[in-house]
Amino acid sequence: MDKAKQKRQRRQRAHFRVRATISGSSVRPRLTVFKSAKYIYAQIVDDDKGTTIAQANSRETDIQSKVEGGAKTLGAARMVGEVVGDRAKKAGIESVVFDRGGYVYHGRVKEVAEGARSKGLRF
Repeated sequence: MDKAKQKRQRRQRAHFRVRATISGSSVRPRLTVFKSAKYIYAQIVDDDKGTTIAQANSRETDIQSKVEGGAKTLGAARMVGEVVGDRAKKAGIESVVFDRGGYVYHGRVKEVAEGARSKGLRF
């Protein structure tokens, strides 16, 4: 088995463990993070209804134009967190549960969380 496949399977197992313990509700939805090799995505999900309340990603042109160094940087990740935080506030969400998606809470994942916190989301 190649190294990339092992890494992907480790992350998926970690994500299943995290999802077994947390879920989002309409009162306190789940802020989930997914990162690819090029981009980072964040969305706020109400698991009771199965709907996405707010989302942001580093592929959006307004985020890419404001960040130096491209969509893969820590600055882009922080901007994604800030945008999703703003959109959540507009939707009336103040508190969320953070789902790191099986990733280590470090680097781009941490920057998304800090960006969302800077806009007033509590978790």
